[in-house]
Amino acid sequence: MTPHISAKKGEIAEKILLPGDPLRAKWISETFLENPVCFNQTRGMLGFTGTYNGVPVSVMGTGMGLPSLSIYVNELLNLYGVKSLIRVGSCGALGDGLDLMDVIIANGASTDSGINKQIFGGITYAPVADFQLLRKAVESAEARKISHRVGPIMSGDRFYVDEPEYLAKVKSYGVLAVEMETSALYTLAAKFGASALTLATVSDIIGSTRELSANERQQTMTDMCAIALDTFR
Repeated sequence: MTPHISAKKGEIAEKILLPGDPLRAKWISETFLENPVCFNQTRGMLGFTGTYNGVPVSVMGTGMGLPSLSIYVNELLNLYGVKSLIRVGSCGALGDGLDLMDVIIANGASTDSGINKQIFGGITYAPVADFQLLRKAVESAEARKISHRVGPIMSGDRFYVDEPEYLAKVKSYGVLAVEMETSALYTLAAKFGASALTLATVSDIIGSTRELSANERQQTMTDMCAIALDTFR
């Protein structure tokens, strides 16, 4: 056990889905997993383990932002033997042609976070997705005829960004969307020799008033979760 995860060894599967919202973790476990069992309630960060088509799978919330996700992913990789992690979250779309509910499969993640500066100093580290997970996710999205895009995203430290020129700059370099966790996920997976991928459903179109409600963010991301679980088969 850790100060953040109360599970015993063996209660967390080697394959895990990581939504930010713990209530979304509960919804995913109840919707997709067979016989889910709760392994964590510490600090309200719910975690469950069950099976999907006979494969053991866990799902656990990580909270919002790189620091929160980093705590849980460090412990999952270093202490609980997790090998494959897929973030299933939401994002704000920057790229032209993206619509609400589109799924972005992130092949890399830039960041403005000070975390990478602390780790790498003057090196600009470029964290990327695991290719095998990415390829399986694309194959699943194509087979299911789910609208998706593959490309880079931006993991920011701020949810509210008041400088339009900032987002315009990263968009001009091909960044499809912004969120707050993936850079840390990919960096930690590389450190511990694990496989990681982010799937992000477009929850709002930045620069417009179009966005999903809080309830829709939590419970209508079925396509994204189906793609993620397909990669674990």
